[in-house]
This record gives sequence, C-alpha cells and structure tokens, in this order.
Amino acid sequence: MPARFAAHERTYIAWPFEPDRWSLEEARKEYAATARAIAPYEPITLLVPPDRISSVSDYLELGDQIEVLEIELDGAWIRDNGPIFVIDGEGGVALVNFQFNGWGERFPHALDDDAPRRIAESLGMRRYDAPFVLEGGGFSVDGEGTLIVTEQFLLNPNRNPNRSREDTERGLRDYLAVEKVIWLDRGLVEDRDTDGHSDNIVQFVEPGLVLLQTVSDRDNPNTELCQENLRRLVAARDARGRKLEIVEMDLLPYTEPIANPAAGFPSPTRFPVPYLNYYPVNGALIVPMLGGPDDEKAQLLLQKLHPDREIVGVPSTAMAADGGGVGCITQQQPAGQPLG
Repeated sequence: MPARFAAHERTYIAWPFEPDRWSLEEARKEYAATARAIAPYEPITLLVPPDRISSVSDYLELGDQIEVLEIELDGAWIRDNGPIFVIDGEGGVALVNFQFNGWGERFPHALDDDAPRRIAESLGMRRYDAPFVLEGGGFSVDGEGTLIVTEQFLLNPNRNPNRSREDTERGLRDYLAVEKVIWLDRGLVEDRDTDGHSDNIVQFVEPGLVLLQTVSDRDNPNTELCQENLRRLVAARDARGRKLEIVEMDLLPYTEPIANPAAGFPSPTRFPVPYLNYYPVNGALIVPMLGGPDDEKAQLLLQKLHPDREIVGVPSTAMAADGGGVGCITQQQPAGQPLG
C-alpha cells in the first residue's frame, strides 16, 4: 500500500446527506470547500446517492475536475468504508475491500460495506476481498512496509472479536504487504465513535519521519495518552530497521461549544480539530482550520515539513462536530493503471 503522500490519480469524496448531522447545510459547505481546494491539484470523484444528485449543484460546480459517481451509501466518511488501493510496483493498481461494520456496529453500514465492490466495478479494477474489518482512518503507512495503528481501534472486540494480535498482523501483511506494525496505545479521548483512529494523532510525513499529536496542557485529557504514544514511537523501529524521527504537533484547537444530540452530545461540547488530520494531494496539503490563533503556527510547521507543497486551509467545524476531519472525508487512488 502506498502512503497518502504518494502521487494520486484522483480523490474520492462522498457527498453528505445524513439528516442526523449537527448541521447538514454546514457539512455540505465544508465538503464543497474541500473539493474546491483539491480540484486545482487533481481530479475528484464525488460519490452521491442517486436521489441526492440535485443537492450538489447548490454548493458545488461540477466540471472536468469534479465528476459524479452515483452510488447508494449509508454515510459520507469514505476514508473509513471506501476501498484501500494497492500497487504492484510496475504501474498497476488494484483495490482491497476490507469489511466495514459501522465503527463497531454503532451505525447502519450495509451499503457502505458494499461501496468498494461497486467502485471496483465502475473502474473495471481488480478487487481483493479481505476477511476482516479495517477502516482507512484507523492506520497510517509509510509506503515502505511500515504501518502505525492504535490497539484501542484494531484490537477492539467490536471490530474483529475472533482475531488475535498475531492474526491481525498476518492479515495486514497479506492484504497490504506491510512488514512491520507499530502499535500505539489510544487515539484522542474525544474519538468515541471510531475508538481511537490514528488519523487524528499521527501521520507519516515521509518514510522514517512521523508527525505526532502531543498536548502539553495538563488540563487536556489527551496529555498522558499522547505521551504514551510518543514513548512507543521513540522505542519503535520501522520496516527498514530505522529509528523514527518524530516531530510533535503540540497544537490541538477546539471548536466553540456545540450541541450535537444525534452524536450523543445533547449539551454544548467543544470538539477537537487536529491539524494533522490533513490530506496530501499532488502539490498541496489540505489542512483543517478553525480561523483561530493556532492556525498560522500549524501552517508554518506543516510548510516546514512539506516544503514542496502548498498549504491550503479549509473550514472544519461541522466535520469536527460530526466526529471527523479533512482526512476522514477523502480517499486517494494512487497513480497508475487499473489492473483488471
């Protein structure tokens, strides 16, 4: 499996339509802003249920860079239920269809679980069906055989109750061709529905270089768990036997208090917006932003780490209130020719 930062053929985004969001209108505005930010750098396939096509034009202009694929879905978090693409080293691309169970049977998921198969059919692309649950937002790879994931997520009995750690690692080797799995402890405390996905706490910048969420504010409930993740990364070696270079992102902004009863927050709650839940595209980095005082600091750090990419900020309040971020609503197809 190539890393997120490898060259892309295109990006997939699923159009939001679920009525139980904090604000469907605000979510659509943010998804549309993300699509507009990506479009100058690479094509986009917008996944839209047939009966929701008419709603797209109110927010987004379709054209050569943004095309629509009609597909029935349960939700709009394509990172987690969408296909995971793999390459053969000779320019060929196929996809892996992992099982998706609605983040531990929390939400309806039959249509989402079937999405990779239907996308493979639309592409005429070879598909490998994996016999276990794996969500794309739950792990990060360096493209050279190393995968980082949290125990909280992938060893959770609500995902694969009959698979041991050893079985899980064997499955990752078989279907993603990884050689080394680095197990972190937990994701953010606020990541209740995903059980600690890694895309809010860690990203590979390049092989051997990791950006890690830390929190120095002792009043923040994520401080200690971030330190435990740091300790594990310091002690780890990657698939090439290298110690990892670790850069800490000690910035974790929060939204203003928002009540989201549908997500289990009937009282106003502040939701985190991790800057490292960004999405690399060809020539740019699409970064969640809140418009607060930390935005500029985060952009400077990310620009230093990605000197050849333009930093493009997008609004992310509605995504955060609904439990995700920019990296959660996007999925990359790597450059290459589909294998039949």
